Amino acid sequence: MMAVDGHTASVSSVERALRRRDLLQPVDYQRERRQLAKARKAAFAEAPTGPLQVWQLDFSEFETTTGGVWRLAGVCDYYSKYEFGWHISPTTTGADAIAAVQLAIAEAERLGEASLAELFLDPPTGTIRRIRLVTDNGPAFRGTAFARFLAGRPDELLHIRTRRHSPGQNGVRERAFGSLKYEHLYRHEIETLDDLTREAEAYRQVFNHIRPHEALGQRRPAEVHTNPTLKTKIKTTLIGNPQPSGQNF
Repeated sequence: MMAVDGHTASVSSVERALRRRDLLQPVDYQRERRQLAKARKAAFAEAPTGPLQVWQLDFSEFETTTGGVWRLAGVCDYYSKYEFGWHISPTTTGADAIAAVQLAIAEAERLGEASLAELFLDPPTGTIRRIRLVTDNGPAFRGTAFARFLAGRPDELLHIRTRRHSPGQNGVRERAFGSLKYEHLYRHEIETLDDLTREAEAYRQVFNHIRPHEALGQRRPAEVHTNPTLKTKIKTTLIGNPQPSGQNF
């Protein structure tokens, strides 16, 4: 963030300052990140060319200090890394998964100032390009409620499930949940559901609009999502846009 804002500081100086304040991640944090990236590359065949092509959805668990256990369901855009919003509930049902996707659709339409059908329409052919919605094989994503919801949007969403016992294939989603917890939630005393909702949303705003991302060429997700050409400066190669074989990779 200092470099993006025009300040000069060596990596070692920043590391010492972070270490003094106990702000460094665990030793194995980067190792886990590399492992997720490796599995993610193996899962996808072609890089997406812009946002709103591949979404990743999953649940993550968080326990408040008063003993409540909550599940956060969230959809992120694979290309721009944009977080569309959190659905927080004590359960991980198909209805919870549907609520998370509906949040994502509403946010995508707000950002694009148009409906999904209008955003994905290909004028030369008159066809609508579908979003590839990637999930794992959890019961919420295999149930009839989620299937009925997807069947009601056949021209907008294509559901793709990862291989069993392969969480790394949903790596962008898993990595972003890790950032939410390690960079923000674990550093606060979160007692109630209201506290969790407030803090999770506060971090989403930082994640999307303030925090530069190395994987995005030090851009913010909101910048890349609304102006995909910015991502041409990224040095790393992102692999995406999986080709489905039935319902699984």
